[in-house]
Amino acid sequence: MVSDPARATHARAWQRMLSGRRLDLLDPSPLDIEIEDIAHGLSRVARWNGQTSGDHIYSVAQHSLLVESIATRLWPELFAEQRLAILLHDAAEYVVGDLISPFKAVLGDDYKAVENRILAAVMLRFGLPPLTGPLARRCKDADRIAAHHEAVILAGFSPAEARKYFGDAANISAEMFVNLLEPLPANLAKTKFLQRFIAISQAVSR
Repeated sequence: MVSDPARATHARAWQRMLSGRRLDLLDPSPLDIEIEDIAHGLSRVARWNGQTSGDHIYSVAQHSLLVESIATRLWPELFAEQRLAILLHDAAEYVVGDLISPFKAVLGDDYKAVENRILAAVMLRFGLPPLTGPLARRCKDADRIAAHHEAVILAGFSPAEARKYFGDAANISAEMFVNLLEPLPANLAKTKFLQRFIAISQAVSR
């Protein structure tokens, strides 16, 4: 079937935010990124496709707080800039949502390329190091441990299943982060995410 050039010309590739910003998904500009938009979006994006226990979704905003907290406990020597980059490691999902890993694998490299461009723009917006090399590995390890605990506490996995799919929790017990594993109302999750962002940002500026 021949595509319609007129339709292609008018295809929308941007997302309008509540702040009024318009973020181009194909060529995202750091100037169009606001932390309030990120916090608002992430607090309303559900982890695990919403298949979690509790009266509220377990949001990507809460997951981000958990990952940063785990990373800080594992590596207390991390600079504030590195901790802020870890807090924002899933920031692109305020635009593209949180797809479960099996579905990401089906979509392939095109999806990952869009996600990576948005995340790179986020890091530029806040003057943060890119998530590459050792920092990326540490972020991934903390992310994996967070997923392990979320799977068991919230998503109905047995401990054995969690170890199989997400690895061992590296002596980081869920009890250390029980307040971060309780699904919260979206507005409260947003507030807590913004508070943590501000706290680490202030440490960066000192």
